[in-house]
Amino acid sequence: MQRHFGFNPHRARHGRGGMSGLGGPHGGGHGRGGGGRPRLGRFLEHGDLRFVLLALIEAAPSHGYELIRALEERTGGAYRPSPGAIYPTLALLEDEGFALQSAGEGGRKLYAITEAGREALAAQQPSVDAIFARMSSVGADDAGRDKVRRAMENVKTALRLRLARGASDAEAAAVAAVLDEAAGKIERL
Repeated sequence: MQRHFGFNPHRARHGRGGMSGLGGPHGGGHGRGGGGRPRLGRFLEHGDLRFVLLALIEAAPSHGYELIRALEERTGGAYRPSPGAIYPTLALLEDEGFALQSAGEGGRKLYAITEAGREALAAQQPSVDAIFARMSSVGADDAGRDKVRRAMENVKTALRLRLARGASDAEAAAVAAVLDEAAGKIERL
């Protein structure tokens, strides 16, 4: 018997379980820093991530990385959903006819809401508004450190995505130079 621990993209894509976009097989979420800080997993029930993403792409068509950053920013860095939660949920929204994708900048998939998605979102708007209100209160403490953590995670994700697409020696050298320059500036603060 083969066991699957963690995220199962087939199950998530077809609405039969997976991680519900909460960062763990039991919906625990990603807390940042611990120490009694509220975890976003409490605020998202099964299926909530779908409507949160719909609300974000209704405001502006976005690609997955932008949505990850938007959710992280809304929680002051307390929660950063994984690509393994975001992209299957976007695929599910597309399968349901609630979102469409098109080619965006740099070959990334850009997601936009459909009319059916707007109707589904309108039916869930009070819940989505309540989730966004709770998100903005999560991680309100230590805002300065959370901003730095968020920025660090943004850099890590951008590097992973960039390197996954491949980089020439010149591009790798340019990335290293940017990082070295940033490190120097931070040391001089």
